[in-house]
Amino acid sequence: QVQLVESGGGLVPAGGSLRLSCAASGRTLSSYVVGWFRQAPGNEREFVGGISRSGGNIRYADSVKGRFTVSRDNAKNTVYLQMTSLKPEDTAVYYCAAPASLYVSSLANEYNYWGQGTRVTVSS
Repeated sequence: QVQLVESGGGLVPAGGSLRLSCAASGRTLSSYVVGWFRQAPGNEREFVGGISRSGGNIRYADSVKGRFTVSRDNAKNTVYLQMTSLKPEDTAVYYCAAPASLYVSSLANEYNYWGQGTRVTVSS
């Protein structure tokens, strides 16, 4: 199975940018679809974006479309979430995850492997 580790979170002012990374160990990440989710205090975990194994199919939540970009570098066994024009409502713990399936699902319960999360705080 694959182990996932997120990094790159931090404190950023509104309008700023951050790039999150999701690194894999145990198995090559190119074998997996990868999704990004986030969870703010008191909220359910929500889908942010996801990318197919080849990178040819990428999905985004409407709330981040045009501001966030998911990409992957299979040679580095890493998937990225580039976040721009950040808003205070983007504040959350961000997780990367991999499903057993081969399609990019927006449903958290279809993802089997999860990282520990990285916290993003956007100040107003």
